[in-house]
Amino acid sequence: MNTCPYCNQEMHLGAQFCRYCGHIVLEISPFISCPNCNAPMLPSDNYCSACGTPKEKDIFTASKKTYPTMITVTGGSFTMGEAELQHNVSLDTFYISETLITQLQYETVMGGNPSKLIGPNHPVESVSWADAIIFCNKLSAMQELIPCYSIGSSTDLSKFPQTDPLWKRVSCNFSASGYRLPTEAEWEYAAKDGHKHESNFTYSGGNDINQLAWYGENSNVSSHDVATKSPNALGLYDMSGNVAEWCWDYFEPYTPFPQKSPKGPASGNLRVKRGGSWLDDAPLCTVTARGGAAHTAKSSSLGFRVCISLN
Repeated sequence: MNTCPYCNQEMHLGAQFCRYCGHIVLEISPFISCPNCNAPMLPSDNYCSACGTPKEKDIFTASKKTYPTMITVTGGSFTMGEAELQHNVSLDTFYISETLITQLQYETVMGGNPSKLIGPNHPVESVSWADAIIFCNKLSAMQELIPCYSIGSSTDLSKFPQTDPLWKRVSCNFSASGYRLPTEAEWEYAAKDGHKHESNFTYSGGNDINQLAWYGENSNVSSHDVATKSPNALGLYDMSGNVAEWCWDYFEPYTPFPQKSPKGPASGNLRVKRGGSWLDDAPLCTVTARGGAAHTAKSSSLGFRVCISLN
């Protein structure tokens, strides 16, 4: 067990919020994994409490963490989309994971790794939109947070076959404390450096795609360890390239008028994917490029990152 630094109540190991006082600890004590047994460790730990292995000097890099580290994205307004579909969107503050969910992180939560391009610090891929939703709820439960997703009264969505029409009825409680996929607006805002954006960069973090992204021309036909290209101004890695990212929204044409915290269309047949991948040409890796896929679709070039609402 861990202890909240504010109220001293016991917290579940790996929890990023105190369930008693609500204190956010995710930026104070991010958990990483023991290099020997993968048990959670704090940055202050010199030895693993589970197996006694000494801390490696480099295990706190973004690419070696058992649990996602969350970055604060301060709310604000921005111009979403491109050309005649540009429109103003305002968003509240939220948290988004520093990196794509890695294969290590996915296996820690789900007990298996569906990826085709194997590497513990490669982004998990070959996961459907439904798989990503199930992962979010399971990680929330592990850290004693309130799951965001439900079908009817059930938050254990793994019991529903992914081809079941009931998946059309999945709902998201954006007020819950748990993990979820970013909305498409949140994703683009974060990719554009959030409230820090001052330039209209082509890619997330700048205009030099080779510095920022693994994509079709430099990937050697594979994904790569997360956080091995430069981050954007918020400290977010791989928002352009490596693997494309599932978002919550249905994939439909934009509604080009000002919006406050949009959650996307109420219905549709495809879900949004963003950011481009190791397989894609540069134009698909820009901060405004968008695509869609069925909620059951899987690809070795498609993964996800997670968000938490600030309530």
